Amino acid sequence: MAIFTSTLPDDLLVALAEKAGKLAMPKNKLIENALRLYLEHLEKAEYIKSYKQAADDRNILAIAEEGLEDYFRQLEK
Repeated sequence: MAIFTSTLPDDLLVALAEKAGKLAMPKNKLIENALRLYLEHLEKAEYIKSYKQAADDRNILAIAEEGLEDYFRQLEK
């Protein structure tokens, strides 16, 4: 595991210490969990954004419709 050093605003460090104490969890573990959740959130947001953009793209829509037509033909066989 790599070592990472950073600075945080004092109020955030106080909140981190308080929450870690209440959860009986090391601060680094709390930061690790929070960062994982945040990165997952960002990934989901990018995924949603790409689908919204694709919904407005007529070329993507045409490709999807062609794919569905092929899929339905295969089901009928």
